[in-house]
Amino acid sequence: QVQLVESGGGLVQAGGSLRLSCAQSGGVFSNNIMRWFRQAPGNQRELVATIATSGMTNYADSVKGRFTISRDNAKNTVYLQLNSLKPEDTAVYYCNAFRLALGRDYWGQGTQVTVSS
Repeated sequence: QVQLVESGGGLVQAGGSLRLSCAQSGGVFSNNIMRWFRQAPGNQRELVATIATSGMTNYADSVKGRFTISRDNAKNTVYLQLNSLKPEDTAVYYCNAFRLALGRDYWGQGTQVTVSS
């Protein structure tokens, strides 16, 4: 059974930085497409960043140039570096592991990021 545990959220001033981590236990991490989503109060959950098994990355337009997703297959961990944070980045950030071959995905419990103006 795949389990995902996020960490690294917190309160930061606008313009600041945070690094989120998501550690996977169970399953084969390197087989999974890893994604970060976020959900602000009253909003739908939105896809923020994706990193494929190849290492190829993709970002939402709203975070391009500010956020960086990376993965360390040896540590079964995916990261999201958040720079130049804005108040509108405030949300609960969720880690997602998607196993394309099985059509299954798994979610972490979420970590709160709050950006003050």
